Amino acid sequence: MRPVECATCGNQVLCEKFSRAHTSVQWTADAAVVCAEFRDRVGEGATTARIRTCRALRSSIERAVDDGTLEVADA
Repeated sequence: MRPVECATCGNQVLCEKFSRAHTSVQWTADAAVVCAEFRDRVGEGATTARIRTCRALRSSIERAVDDGTLEVADA
């Protein structure tokens, strides 16, 4: 797993890309505390286990793949 930092909030997660469509993300801190999108959705009643992704973090992960910082295993 490689560290990826969200360009919006600065939170760092660990990521692994098994394919362009399959991404494993390990949060290193409580998502509802460090991520504004998760915090807002939890405030609306969602549980973090049911929130699939943060759009800003997904964009940061895609950027890391595009710039070669995060490799895709099947590429």
